Formats: sequence, structure tokens, C-alpha cells
Amino acid sequence: MPAVEVGNLCKDYDGLRAVDGLSFTIEAGEIFALLGPNGAGKTTTVEILEGHRHRTSGTVSVLGLDPQTAGRDFRERIGIVLQEAGFEEDFTPRELVSLHRRMYPRRLGVDDVLELVGLEDKRDARVKTLSGGQRRRLDLALGLVGDPELLFLDEPTTGFDPSARRKAWELVDALRGLGKTVLLTTHYMDEAEHLADRVAVIVKGRLVAIGTPDQISAGREVRSVISFRAPGGLGLEDLPALDGGVTQSGTDWQFETAHPTRSLHELTRWAVDQAVELESLSVGRPSLEDAYLALVGAEAREPVGELAGEEARS
Repeated sequence: MPAVEVGNLCKDYDGLRAVDGLSFTIEAGEIFALLGPNGAGKTTTVEILEGHRHRTSGTVSVLGLDPQTAGRDFRERIGIVLQEAGFEEDFTPRELVSLHRRMYPRRLGVDDVLELVGLEDKRDARVKTLSGGQRRRLDLALGLVGDPELLFLDEPTTGFDPSARRKAWELVDALRGLGKTVLLTTHYMDEAEHLADRVAVIVKGRLVAIGTPDQISAGREVRSVISFRAPGGLGLEDLPALDGGVTQSGTDWQFETAHPTRSLHELTRWAVDQAVELESLSVGRPSLEDAYLALVGAEAREPVGELAGEEARS
């Protein structure tokens, strides 16, 4: 049984349709990222799945239950990590995790959770002395201590420095190893690309793409970028005719192409014929961020990607 099943979900606010016919599934043990610009309907969708907001129409099943009518037993099986949360400043992480732990029938060890999120050295420090990144780890600890089957993570690394973000990614990877299902919302495309088994992109309340990060990247006509550095003395007029035209920034040259294999062959054949060495030659494949920006910018209305058609009709 999937961990989450959503069918034709709609939510209206005073005549405004914030969520417009969403349909998707999340498999048990999957890390699933929900992406979209501000105001796309992500928060409303997640709050409906958590049982904190009523839907206007459609069907929702989370862990086999309807969150709109499910009771305490449902809430004991999920964990929620909000984008922002408040703490009692004079408590310690150990005290707060211990307090929250008592609310759940299934629970992880206090010290085990603090070690999992990297707060073992701060377990007895006052919350008011913790940095922003350390407070975010405490958020994660409180969401995990009830040993949830499904964890909702809302922008888990906002405000993290690069090192802290990588550690948070390792934590989410560890949750995958424990068999947890994770629903992640994030504005960091590299985070979704690294962590998620599948992603869904929502624009104006509607699903516009769903699939693996690679499927989403390949599902739009996003052009690859070929870049290189040529010896001094050469000008743009010396280059062969290349797809898209070449632009120059200092000593670095680059061009976009929808046919990277053919364009790279033309460029390297010209370089060999001219006895020119192309330093720092690279081909950048279309990324999830490229595809996301194309989808959001175009305000696409039809699902794309290998899995989109089937799931959008489910």
C-alpha cells in the first residue's frame, strides 16, 4: 500500500482555487519532494495531508487513513518538522526531546536521536545558546523522536551554511536507510536532486511535472551548455558555425545546444583540424533547476515526464 494517495485534490478559499485537481502517490520508504514557487499550493497540500486543513473535494489517504477524520493514532504515526518553530529558551535539547518523547507510544531513545541529528555535544546546553543551524537540528530531533512512519520536512535546511546542509542531507539519507517515508518541500533544487527519489512540481495549484529528477530534467526542452577556453588570438569569427551561437566572457566561451553530441563533435573536429587545444572543455547536462525554471516560467499546465501521465490520471 502506498504511504500517500491523493486523487483530484482541490482546495478553495473564498472562491480562489489554491489546489486544483492534484493526483499523485508516494510509495512507502520513498523520499518525495514537492516543489513549486511561493503561492503554488504546496503548504496547503501538505497541511491537508497532515490533517491540519480540510479539503474542498477529492480523496486523500495517508498511511491508509483519511487525515481529515483520523484521530490520535494517525498523528502518532507521523512526524512534522515545520519551517519555523519556537522553543522554551531555558530548556536543553535533552530535556525537550525527552518531553516530546513521552507523547508517543513508539519512541526512539533521547540520546540516539540527538546523536542522529548531530546534537550530542549540545545535549545539555540551553536552547538560547544554540546557533540557527543547531536549532534546526533540534526541530528535526523533535520530529523524529516519535519514530514516525512518515516524516514531513518543510524547508529543512533554510539558513544552513553549506557544511550544515550536507550534514542534514546525510541525515535524510539515513532516514531512507531506516525505511522511513519522507515528504520534503524545498526551494533548493540541488537538495531535491540529491535527496528525492521522485519530485512533483506544482504551479498555481496544478501538477505540471512528476517523476525522478532525471525524468523531469529530460522532460523539457532544456539546452545543454558546452563551455571551453581557447588560446589567445582567436576570435568568434574563427570558430565554426555552432548551434545557438557562442558567447564570450573573458577567456571563457560557451554556447547552448539541443544536440550536445553533434555540436561537441563539430567543435572538437574543428579544434583538431586547427591544432587548437580547448582547455576546460565541459558539457553541462540539463539540471533539475533548469527544468524547474522552464516549467515555472512557462506556467505549464500539462504533466510531463515518464511517470506523469499515469499518475496524473490515477
